[in-house]
Amino acid sequence: MSTTNFIDYVKINCRSGKGGAGSHHYHRDNWTTKGGPDGGDGGRGGHIIVRGNKNLWTLLHLKYRRHIKAGHGGDGSGSTSTGANGEDAYVEVPIGTIAKDDETGEVLFEITQDGEEKILVRGGRGGLGNDHFKTSTNQTPRYAQPGEPSIETWKVLELKVLADVGLVGFPNAGKSTLLSVITAAKPEIANYPFTTLVPNLGIVEYRDHRSFVMADIPGIIEGAHEGKGLGLRFLRHIERNSVLLFMVPADSDNIHQEYKTLLNELNQFNPELLDKDRILAISKSDMLDKELKAEIKKDLPDIPCLFISSVAQQGLTELKDLLWDKING
Repeated sequence: MSTTNFIDYVKINCRSGKGGAGSHHYHRDNWTTKGGPDGGDGGRGGHIIVRGNKNLWTLLHLKYRRHIKAGHGGDGSGSTSTGANGEDAYVEVPIGTIAKDDETGEVLFEITQDGEEKILVRGGRGGLGNDHFKTSTNQTPRYAQPGEPSIETWKVLELKVLADVGLVGFPNAGKSTLLSVITAAKPEIANYPFTTLVPNLGIVEYRDHRSFVMADIPGIIEGAHEGKGLGLRFLRHIERNSVLLFMVPADSDNIHQEYKTLLNELNQFNPELLDKDRILAISKSDMLDKELKAEIKKDLPDIPCLFISSVAQQGLTELKDLLWDKING
């Protein structure tokens, strides 16, 4: 998933279709010269509809399609004929996309299934024809309703990556290396902060041809919940993961404190994230001997912890077993 191709935030201008006008027509034919009202209703204006598509993994296709317009409804006509509905405009999005109002920030809905459709902006209703307004005292109404106007507004679409396991850690904790070793993903790996600028997804092959999805989320720094570093750009992706795998390198000055800092950033962003299952992996553990591991274990948090090394391929089978149990527990 290249940095340039992964777009997880777009703001689009939406204009729904206006409703067609009702008709104030009167019945006329070869035998009737002064018939009653028979004006039909106007057609509905086109909606703007968001539809889930399992084959999409980014909002890139909307980056250069900022203006979405639906068709206008047709006017009503004689013989109580209703005007045609305006053509709906469909916006295809990946699973896990949420729609927000740009002005208020209110979350309107979330797309969670392939083929799921939600109306983002409603088209205007068609006006009623004069046939609706005839009464015993007004048998020839000379008026009909106009259609409702179109609605033009800005909406925000945000993608939250959907994965079974989300990797959480400071930059250079070894998340990308782990993902590259236990999946077929090819994330960029280098010894400097923020190598990972977008989430990377990989499928972990498990026993008996089973598998689960792991996401490498860009590294956290202190203050990320306030937008520092990559800030809110990546924290929202963690909300869609079933299990959080915290990674702290074995050469950290204080493993427990680093874990608590990571946990605090998640809590400040969304306290509900603390309800997810958590596992702590001490990465780069090939540099530790048994005595050092025993010493480190004394000060680890009260969650499942294990020592791993992606390069030396140590502890990876145990890690996959533990993750599988948590995902299906």
